[in-house]
Amino acid sequence: MVSYLTEALVDLGHDVTLFASGDSYTRATLEAAWPRALRLDPSNRDVLAPHMVMLEKVRRVAHEFDVLHFHLDYLPFSLFSQLDTPFVTTLHGRLDLPELQAVFNTFPKTAVVSISDSQRLPLPQANWLDTIYHGLPEKLLTPQTRKEPEYLAFLGRMCPEKRPDLAIEIAAQSGLPLKIAAKIDRADQKYFKTDIEPLLSQAHVEFLGEISEQQKPGFLSGAKALLFPIDWSEPFGLVMIEAMACGTPVIAFNRGSVPEVIDHGVTGYICEDVQGAVGALQRLDDLSRTEIRAQFERRFNAMTMAQNYVDSYMSLLQASRRPVLRRAAAG
Repeated sequence: MVSYLTEALVDLGHDVTLFASGDSYTRATLEAAWPRALRLDPSNRDVLAPHMVMLEKVRRVAHEFDVLHFHLDYLPFSLFSQLDTPFVTTLHGRLDLPELQAVFNTFPKTAVVSISDSQRLPLPQANWLDTIYHGLPEKLLTPQTRKEPEYLAFLGRMCPEKRPDLAIEIAAQSGLPLKIAAKIDRADQKYFKTDIEPLLSQAHVEFLGEISEQQKPGFLSGAKALLFPIDWSEPFGLVMIEAMACGTPVIAFNRGSVPEVIDHGVTGYICEDVQGAVGALQRLDDLSRTEIRAQFERRFNAMTMAQNYVDSYMSLLQASRRPVLRRAAAG
């Protein structure tokens, strides 16, 4: 998401510097904070150390920028609250952890952005600057022309909160085949072995494992619907807009951000339980896949996300009584 935002800001004509790993691809100015992406570097045993190096790199040149935008949770709060350069942090994860109360009580003036209004609920005392939904480049995922969709899809992490077991149950009750494209993180391997693997032998289930970005358009376009039977307060749910980008309806449980992302009866159906989801699958013909794609383009494209962030930067600058945001000449 940081990459999509960075590239869209460049397209809008802004002078952007990206502090990231040295193997990053970007049209912005890249300042390498570490040679290689941490998740691809098995030799790194302390992921906090490279982040500390990066934060110090940013601190030393902070005065050169109009605005600093962080995606590192609360790590920048203490250091950058001491500087004059305005900064904002987008919070990407769950905020219902008790430990976070003390952090946000300690930094009540630090500007933060939520990725859904639902995400904010555990921390009403935080200094919320805005809610800005995620966006994808318009051509990243597109509807693929193929034969009539014939299966249901589950896409995401194989973890208890995502409830792949309920997706299997919904598909079984609806009489439709289910294809599961999911990665298994190390922390979820026991859950997969104990709770999910025994269910994969059922005739209507096909487990594909993790798929690439290049495989997603075909996988999602070929599905009658994406099942999203979550069992937690999802902060956003990126797979929902990935499906919408491909024109695929979403059948989602009414949790977390779902009512903010899905337009009930337009881009999918919002349900309360398994029976509701099974019933919603019988009404898929009432939805237009063309309109689902159009709604994605209106609400969840990367340029919309970037412009919303620019508006927030401007609000931050005005509140700090700094000069207006400088723009680089485009073209």
